[in-house]
Amino acid sequence: MKIWLDDERPAPNGWKRCTSPGEAICLLQTGEVTEISLDHDLGLIDQTGEQTGYDVLLWLEARAARGLGPTALMRVHSANPVARRRMEQAIKAIRHLTEGGGSSAP
Repeated sequence: MKIWLDDERPAPNGWKRCTSPGEAICLLQTGEVTEISLDHDLGLIDQTGEQTGYDVLLWLEARAARGLGPTALMRVHSANPVARRRMEQAIKAIRHLTEGGGSSAP
């Protein structure tokens, strides 16, 4: 399964669209996700703050720190340039922890 995390853009053919980090993480926990593409700005704010695509990467990084490899190829499609760089750095950190895990989009 391929996951497209985005609140506005439709998922490409063959991808399942998620609109929240929690929904994406639930799908990642199934072990059936082969690829995930993340937007940063999701328009979700609650009492704990803003929920973003970066939250998914923090969850994946915590898994990697516990010795659990990435469950999917990781990409970023965010149009937010600052957030995109931060997300790509998180992917590099995850890859470093897992010695060659996922990849970011070019």
